[in-house]
Amino acid sequence: MSAYQTLESQLKQGPSRWLVTGAAGFIGSHLVETLLKLEQDVVGLDNFATGYAANLEDVRAAVGEAAWSRFQFHEGDICSLEACAGAVDGVDYVLHQAALGSVPRSLEDPLRTNGANIDGFLNMLVASRDAGVKRFVYAASSSTYGDHPDLPKVEDRIGNPLSPYAVTKYVNELYADVFARSYGMGCIGLRYFNVFGPRQDPGGAYAAVIPRWFETLCAGESPRINGDGETSRDFCFIDNTVQANLLAATTVNESAVNEVYNVAVGGRTSLNELFTAIRDQLAAYDPALAAIEASYADFRAGDVRHSQADISKARELLGYAPEVEVRRGLEITGEWFLQKLKERRIAHG
Repeated sequence: MSAYQTLESQLKQGPSRWLVTGAAGFIGSHLVETLLKLEQDVVGLDNFATGYAANLEDVRAAVGEAAWSRFQFHEGDICSLEACAGAVDGVDYVLHQAALGSVPRSLEDPLRTNGANIDGFLNMLVASRDAGVKRFVYAASSSTYGDHPDLPKVEDRIGNPLSPYAVTKYVNELYADVFARSYGMGCIGLRYFNVFGPRQDPGGAYAAVIPRWFETLCAGESPRINGDGETSRDFCFIDNTVQANLLAATTVNESAVNEVYNVAVGGRTSLNELFTAIRDQLAAYDPALAAIEASYADFRAGDVRHSQADISKARELLGYAPEVEVRRGLEITGEWFLQKLKERRIAHG
């Protein structure tokens, strides 16, 4: 039995109270769903800047009314210390996901990114410290590695940040470390590497590549690849990310606390490989899609060329063991997008 399977059994034996910030977002809603299925009491905080009420409705449908009754939602902004304090009151574990993501967004609007990702983060740290939470787990980012050339990426070797977003996520790590040493808080940062899965938003200028390409191909259109397509990423299915959060929050290994961990699968997939995999998967449902080719544009400012994680630290100290590989994750994600497309067509006659 894996460390995560053991944890699932332990959690079902007695509920704790969890706060998930960004609860209506992609990652946050999956954390809420998993915790409710494990019979935990969950508080959600979101201002719907990037999250959606529909994501929470999906969770409600997935867990059923009995489990849903364990969920309490606060609509509020992490930029308000009062909102943070109200949400964290009586909470055992904080899973802090709320942030303004996207490298391009941060280049266009660094002030707003700073406000949510640094000011909001500090508010959550202060509120969690004052509430005496057992553990503060937060979403860090692989963007922190910046221009460091080594592959795979190892936690203690980072380069210069390439975007305002990367700066904010590195500052999060610095603040968490200071609060751990100054106030005795138990903080753990999780550097996410290109998380994907159902409920990820395909719309808008800052949409992640996988949901955007699923949506584009389902519409019979040609996706755009920035650069030559050989840029590579360590794509990580959402279930693996949920696992890492729960393991980090509940670990009893003292040497695992007040650390930062890579959360990925430890592989590399080029954008060309990703496009082919998604197109071929969807072509099984609509053969006409097999003829679609990608279009190519300029490289995007602030992007790193290659990214791959060394996940040995998370394996050894947290017991993290990703269960869903990229190919299977794409299959699950594609099925979800196709189902949503079918539902939209039915709704529109």
